[in-house]
Amino acid sequence: MSEALELNRDENAASWRDRPQTQAGKIEIANISKSYGAFKALDDVSLTIEPGTVTVILGPSGSGKSTLLRTINHLERVDKGFIQIDGDYVGYRRRGDKLYELKEKAILKQRIQVGYVFQNFNLFPHMTVLDNIIEAPIVHGLLKRREAIERAYELLDTVGLREKAHAWPRQLSGGQQQRIAIARALALNPKVMLFDEPTSALDPELVGEVLEVINRLARSGVTLVVVTHEIGFARQVADRVVFMVDGKIVESGSAERVLNRPVHQRTRRFLEKVL
Repeated sequence: MSEALELNRDENAASWRDRPQTQAGKIEIANISKSYGAFKALDDVSLTIEPGTVTVILGPSGSGKSTLLRTINHLERVDKGFIQIDGDYVGYRRRGDKLYELKEKAILKQRIQVGYVFQNFNLFPHMTVLDNIIEAPIVHGLLKRREAIERAYELLDTVGLREKAHAWPRQLSGGQQQRIAIARALALNPKVMLFDEPTSALDPELVGEVLEVINRLARSGVTLVVVTHEIGFARQVADRVVFMVDGKIVESGSAERVLNRPVHQRTRRFLEKVL
């Protein structure tokens, strides 16, 4: 696709102080497909995620869960279909009946509204905890350094790690690193938070501390989309559970219904193995 004009900074990257501190985005995924050669990772997926809700995506390995998550902030380009957040196309701009891909700089500005927490933390090892958190707001021109530091300490309080502000990532446990990664993602005051198996790289005894932070976020009003195998967590916090197989959504509904009374045979077989 050809490239469109860049987004206007004033329209898309307002200071966090000028935005509501509790905000939520509506995600609309419309008939998206994504292939890697002959392998179809996503096959005509459609899903609407209401603002302020928690959606947990379940499914066996290779079912397309992480690929779907990565399309929501255009880390993966779709082959077909489109995604919108609050009516704005993710990664594209419409002209007439066609979508044109934005330039990389404009895509980066769009991503300000979508926080992403990876499996393996991805903290900058050469930066302290505090510097990891303040980097993005300063680079994007959203906050001056003093304001960014104030915001960082608020977020460190949120994840319970204020005392680690001047520590290096290598000095933290895996659970602490993931909590810092969550604080870093929140530093841009996103409308949507995406979590890609946030506890999969952790020792079992550290899982609970990360899930507790996500649980608190679930009550804050931000739209959360979480790929996880933690069924107990899904049962506790999810407004909706989506089950994927072979790049398709085969079942979707309330956590209570999907986890206790699944309709699709593949969902039942999966839950029998993990519960």
